[in-house]
Amino acid sequence: MTPLRITFDVACPAEHAFAIWTSRIGTWWPPDHTVTGDSDLTVVLEGGVGGRIYERTAEGIEHDWGTVTVWDPPRRLGYLWHLGRDRSEATDVDIRFVARGPADTQVEIEHRGWERLGEQSDAWRHRNRVGWQSLLPHFAAAITGGDH
Repeated sequence: MTPLRITFDVACPAEHAFAIWTSRIGTWWPPDHTVTGDSDLTVVLEGGVGGRIYERTAEGIEHDWGTVTVWDPPRRLGYLWHLGRDRSEATDVDIRFVARGPADTQVEIEHRGWERLGEQSDAWRHRNRVGWQSLLPHFAAAITGGDH
């Protein structure tokens, strides 16, 4: 099945874009893209291969979303992604931060592995395509609104 591919530019150095996506993910990730939908939860992406991606509610309940598989700051980030699904049905997300100049970065996202979802692969691929479209404006806003 064809991977989802998304490419866009952000007006900041690659180091800043990588940091916003990783160590500052909790500042921009919207509650409507979480398991619980709670507005007061914490979103965490632990740096390094094997790092967890998860949400933690105000009550301390954690919901795993994925696991970091590639950690190459500030150039590349990869992770197994299973938000809202069982870990055995994880898909692969690969993000490249390509410096185009001192304050210009191209972000290239490839989301693949849909065949692991069997009969539900088409529906989940479509759901994720829509999800990326509504998620990425939050990331772009964090880039322009943050200090860099």
